[in-house]
Amino acid sequence: MYTASFAFFEAIWEAGITHCFVNLGSDHPSIIEAMVKGQKEKKGNFPRIITCPNEMVAMSMADGYARLTGKPQCVIVHVDVGTQGLGAAVHNSSTGRAPVLVFAGLSPFTLEGEMRGSRTEYIHWIQNVPDQTQILGQYCRYAGEIKTGKNIKQMVNRALQFATSDPQGPTYLVGAREVMEEEITPYSLDQSVWDSVELGGLTPKASKQIAEALIGAENPLLITGFSGRNQKVSPALVELANTVKGLRVLDTGGSDMCFPASHPAWLGLRYGVEPAIEKADVIVIIDCDVPWIPTHNKPKDGTKVFHIDVDPLKQLMPLFYVPAQHRYRADALAAIEQITSEAQVQALNLDITATTIKWEALKAEHQERLTAIASKTTPAEDGSFGTGHLCKTLKSLCPQDTIWAVEAVTNTGFVHDNIQPELPGSWINCGGGGLGWSGGGALGIKLASDAENGGKGKFVVQIVGDGTFLFSVPGSVYWIAKRYNIPVLTIVLNNKGWNAPRKSMLLVHPEGLGSKATNEELNISFDPVPDYAGIAKAAAGGDLFAAKVDKAEDLERTITEAIKAVEGGQSAVLDCKVTLNC
Repeated sequence: MYTASFAFFEAIWEAGITHCFVNLGSDHPSIIEAMVKGQKEKKGNFPRIITCPNEMVAMSMADGYARLTGKPQCVIVHVDVGTQGLGAAVHNSSTGRAPVLVFAGLSPFTLEGEMRGSRTEYIHWIQNVPDQTQILGQYCRYAGEIKTGKNIKQMVNRALQFATSDPQGPTYLVGAREVMEEEITPYSLDQSVWDSVELGGLTPKASKQIAEALIGAENPLLITGFSGRNQKVSPALVELANTVKGLRVLDTGGSDMCFPASHPAWLGLRYGVEPAIEKADVIVIIDCDVPWIPTHNKPKDGTKVFHIDVDPLKQLMPLFYVPAQHRYRADALAAIEQITSEAQVQALNLDITATTIKWEALKAEHQERLTAIASKTTPAEDGSFGTGHLCKTLKSLCPQDTIWAVEAVTNTGFVHDNIQPELPGSWINCGGGGLGWSGGGALGIKLASDAENGGKGKFVVQIVGDGTFLFSVPGSVYWIAKRYNIPVLTIVLNNKGWNAPRKSMLLVHPEGLGSKATNEELNISFDPVPDYAGIAKAAAGGDLFAAKVDKAEDLERTITEAIKAVEGGQSAVLDCKVTLNC
């Protein structure tokens, strides 16, 4: 029997989707039949099915997989309630531009047995909602309903064209039980005519104008946020920085490794607040959502600003603008290479002595920055330590090509300063504001790395705040890690609560009542402190390396033991008590 559901799985496989993260329900009888049929009859040519007890974890796994590889993945959930269970993960996929196809069933539209798939259970009435696609519609690049099996492969490919065309993001398809049960004649599509839309580069006039501005600037600055998603961008930015002596590169997004910390032009990760912004006389913004926060700092009057982005108008943001004299919708890599090529020609006319002075000053400034970062990592006399010391130690012990899945919230700056990522693709953050991404995200990244490297992928470390760890649904995350043998090392930054709400309050009410209140009074305290590692170990059926560290003298030994466990195939969770602001 060849049903619409079986054609659906054929369609996603033929389009390049290799994994399906599923949370099944009463809308999926034909989906389940198709899974069994495919796994028996099409071994090696059928998506791998990953059971996910929680929908947000499922979406986060697909997100992490797609973020590392650039290849879309699929999530299958249960009608309206499963769709709502995706929660903040859909926001993350949308704002983080991760190509993910979500499919959900619809409550049957017949109730007297008129068609195979008609209503057979009480819940089919309760879950019948007016417009299920509107639940996710505003976050998706496309949302549509499959109304017949006869064009189901075209519908799947249309959704995937939207998901994989810049700006990439999630798409959502729904289909009622009767439609998915429909028997159809087997067919296939010519996949070569379903490619995504390809962005071009800059016009020759634009690339020349930007190159001239950078070469002639006293303090040129490039601000980026997610350009490193394309792993060829980082080397291209290095080439540009080597050409334009004195150019500084600032990351204000932290979602991808965009520029290596070892380069003299590196300013690190700062969320829109950095003195170089006010000092610059020319700024080029490339693939960035928040280049600066005007209430804290902004470019000085007269600064030339060029804005290059896959979505320069930020069409899903009701409020967004930057005072750019020129805006371009263009591919970041193509644009950077064009600007570099123009700049290399123009640099031939520069005074070598002047450019050498700029370069030496940049190197000295960079060394001062690294020294300042290192000076903040010394543990206290009582043995307590901060996030900086923890991450410095962690980096020294983990493999050089480790992939860091980071969701450290208020500690992110300290993590980035001390991890100092170098390799393209080695740093991944969700790019959104839906906390809890990194649990499933880290699993998806590890799964992808293993799949792309013949079963033995790179070492993956999740660094997560304590509150965010709870958001990640660890009961589901570590069960999946055990079930499917996806070992990762999780570092929980335990500072006994949510510190982001206090920071937000102080930015608005620095002298208010809350500024003098305790965390308990602000309702942001986690006291008594949960046993984070214990939660994970229980979810893994006891098969997980779990440890707590609160003294610097125990840190290196415990991390070394955890790394050994993960390299041996066992997940590990370290609950690390960290002091604030260092």
